[in-house]
Amino acid sequence: MTTPARSVVRPGSKTSRQEAPVLDAPIVIGLLGSFRIFKAGCPLTLRNADKTRALLCNLALQDHFAASREQLLHTLWPQAQNGSAGQSLNSLVYSVHKLLGDALGGTAPVIYADGYYRLNVEAGIAVDVVRFEALVREGTRRIRTDQTSAAIQAYEQAVQLYRGDLCNVSDIRSLMLCEALRAQYLRLLAEMADHYCTKQDYTACLAYAHQLLAADPCREDAHRLIMRCYVRQGQRAQALRQYRVCENMLHTEFDAIPEATTVELYHQIRLHPDSV
Repeated sequence: MTTPARSVVRPGSKTSRQEAPVLDAPIVIGLLGSFRIFKAGCPLTLRNADKTRALLCNLALQDHFAASREQLLHTLWPQAQNGSAGQSLNSLVYSVHKLLGDALGGTAPVIYADGYYRLNVEAGIAVDVVRFEALVREGTRRIRTDQTSAAIQAYEQAVQLYRGDLCNVSDIRSLMLCEALRAQYLRLLAEMADHYCTKQDYTACLAYAHQLLAADPCREDAHRLIMRCYVRQGQRAQALRQYRVCENMLHTEFDAIPEATTVELYHQIRLHPDSV
């Protein structure tokens, strides 16, 4: 099966802080890595930034946590009386409408119904977390139906979106979501590295494996993959150095030694590199 052309943004590269996530929408909210909001592709500076950011962060995760009026009042104004907090929430929602409404053709960016607030995604608001999860699901579905090329394309887009762990983690629910998203991201990197190793594209494999180690330095499977890539590129010394990196990292982090599989690969590279 033909491997799809890879994106211009290589794995492990850092996009500009002011660059919008790769989402086609009038309003884009980014929660991966840091909070960002873009209007027609341009970054916005928020007034009343802390409250506006908190409101939008809560609403942006509406697929996971429904945002009731009571919950928002408690989160945004925990010490205020209900009456004054309610007025403040109404004013805050109105300010968001003034800020974003024109990009949505005058449509309200925040909708209130049956006691709950939500972002008006139908009008054109996109969230990087939502898109990331959708791409992961698409890639996984394609893998199950043997559509490897389409799966890799979806995974590559998802990796580009994941600029860092979920921001604004303030309670156990958001912490659990953060860990779940991170686990999905690490799985994608591992699968992408394995895919390109199988295709003998060792440059791409190394890029994804190094990105995996940047996020989780003690992943021995990534260290082993890097060792294999280096030796297959004729860089045996670099492969042996990678073993030392793995060994030192495990000792520093956990006072542990490498797995038997890693040690065996090291000796294989040292004594019989052509067999790797």
